[in-house]
Amino acid sequence: MIIYGVALLAICTLAGVITGDMLGVLLGVKSNVGGVGIAMILLICARLYRGRHGGLSKDCEMGVGFWGALYIPVVVAMAAQQNVVTALHGGPVAVIAAIGSVLICGATIALISRTHKGEPLPPEVPVTAQPLGAR
Repeated sequence: MIIYGVALLAICTLAGVITGDMLGVLLGVKSNVGGVGIAMILLICARLYRGRHGGLSKDCEMGVGFWGALYIPVVVAMAAQQNVVTALHGGPVAVIAAIGSVLICGATIALISRTHKGEPLPPEVPVTAQPLGAR
């Protein structure tokens, strides 16, 4: 049932928020540190684990896929609500970090695209055509 996908998402979100709050306390920051990202990683890991061990029905997988697809815009919206104005007024560190991360990501993508000399991936085989044990 699709509701199980929602339940899995809720469990991962709660675990991520609690872990992010604990990280914030450990680091001495008065906020959640990476809770949404941790929740997303937990959702991906739980989905892969349950899918490999046969514990994820088709409806549950559809529910997890649906909410997983909606999760990225939620993360973007939450990041947009961060106090960017205060960070910019607090000093140039935020601007330097943002520019640096964009440059590093761009350089990494360029390096990977230039060094990858392999053949293109084979066409994707539909999941229904694979034997049950091949997942």
